[in-house]
Amino acid sequence: MSFLPKPFSHPYEIDPRFTKSVAYFSSEFAIDQVFKIYSGGLGFLAGSHMRSAAALRQNLIGIGILWTFGYYDQARGEEREMAVQYRRKDYAFLQDAGIRFSITIHGHPVWVKALYLDGETFGTVPMFFLTTDLPENDDLSRAISHRLYDPDPLRRIAQYMLLGIGGATLLEELGIAPDVYHLNEAHGLSAVFKLHQRLRCAHKLRERFVFTTHTPEEAGNETSNFELLHEFSFFCGMTLDEARELTGIKEDEVLNHTLAGLRLSRMANGVSKLHGEVARQMWEAFPDICPIHHVTNAQNKKYWVDSGLERARAASDIEHLRHRKRELKARLFAEVADQTGKLFDPDVLTIVWARRFAAYKRADLILKDPGRFFDLLNNAERPVQMIWAGKPYPTDYSAIDTFNKLVQLTRGEENAAVLVRHELALSKLLKDGADIWLNTPIVHREASGTSGMTAAMNGALNLSTDDGWVREFGHDGHNCFLIPVASHSLSPEARDCHDMNGFYRIMEDQALPHYYDDPNHWWHMVLNSMNEVVPFFDADRMAEEYYERIY
Repeated sequence: MSFLPKPFSHPYEIDPRFTKSVAYFSSEFAIDQVFKIYSGGLGFLAGSHMRSAAALRQNLIGIGILWTFGYYDQARGEEREMAVQYRRKDYAFLQDAGIRFSITIHGHPVWVKALYLDGETFGTVPMFFLTTDLPENDDLSRAISHRLYDPDPLRRIAQYMLLGIGGATLLEELGIAPDVYHLNEAHGLSAVFKLHQRLRCAHKLRERFVFTTHTPEEAGNETSNFELLHEFSFFCGMTLDEARELTGIKEDEVLNHTLAGLRLSRMANGVSKLHGEVARQMWEAFPDICPIHHVTNAQNKKYWVDSGLERARAASDIEHLRHRKRELKARLFAEVADQTGKLFDPDVLTIVWARRFAAYKRADLILKDPGRFFDLLNNAERPVQMIWAGKPYPTDYSAIDTFNKLVQLTRGEENAAVLVRHELALSKLLKDGADIWLNTPIVHREASGTSGMTAAMNGALNLSTDDGWVREFGHDGHNCFLIPVASHSLSPEARDCHDMNGFYRIMEDQALPHYYDDPNHWWHMVLNSMNEVVPFFDADRMAEEYYERIY
């Protein structure tokens, strides 16, 4: 028997503005450092959404997967290169929901158990996490919920079925028939086919689903062989012809999960104004897709902001702001010393680049001219300190190679460090301690990005290409530094050279003179940034906007 009431109800009184019931499906949630079921930006975004939805008392629950081994543990090898480790995680704060059921994967029953996260534990809405790592299952079935974004494409299909079909089945077990199924990315797409078993009406089905797409990257829009999905029971008993008719996929085509999400939803959204435009252009040639709007990503200020910096911002107290920032830099530098043996100086301008290592994010952009980079670091009058951190996908060997090259190039440099274990706790230290938050994606390739939002909340100035959320925030020389957009006619090599030169011009002509020679100007820019990043880039606005514009 479940200890939860059926139908399930929220432990708080729902705000009358947000009574429509929503089930939010996401493969990852970054909720707390101790709960390692996330990889990066998608999880950070989802975690902030769950916190703000709770603060606003919205009628929303979160559904995810309890990843036994998480994403991976980022460590160092003997030569300080990046190493990937997997360790089983146990979480005493999760409660057995008393709910077990089976779903069919590849023609076989797989047992699923639901665990409950009380919203009071981490300040979120009520959340449920599914696992197949149960003694009732065979080894293959148990492994479905072992690793987030498993590199085995067949196991990923099973994971998507666990999230989608399993999540939809959980709702039935809880006695919940939500008004809205919100798919945060296409990983939970199979929920559509589970619900179709009950509704048997394409129009009614689409009315219940909304879909958020997070990436204009081709690799982020996964495809699967249609017959293979059918063999896996992905379509919940539908024939191939029925599934093709519902998704609009022709007989000779693979199933693009994002395209199917756009066709099977009432409404979709990109995650910044620019990304909404890019997404509409990407998919406009495909018939029968739903309208694509945008809701710009945001981060939960209450979770991320340092209270001392916030008090200084509210009082426009530059002296307190400078003093607190120096304290926070010292905290970050203790971590740098512990990981690398390098002693950074809290009085030196410090740049941080920290996010997922991926080719389009260009972690090594400013090192394409190594001599210029090392001259920047070691200028006797205006020195610079540089920190990189981030987790590559564990089988993205090109990204791992970039990470390791940065380690090698900076090995003998006292002012440069590459950190591992980039999770919530380190991310917080980095944002608190950065003077400049460096963001270097190829323009139009970053759907939104969110790390710079929380860096700005904590007194760091963004230095960025004009992409994603920055386009809605940035005023060059006022609240950030913007690298001019390169001409679309440039080759990739020339574009990278243009953007690298833009970075160095900003450092030489603006950032370094302001920081060292005109600190009053610098700290007024910091105040402008802190004042203007909220409330729009606080997740409370985002959670409200989903109800107003999407749900």
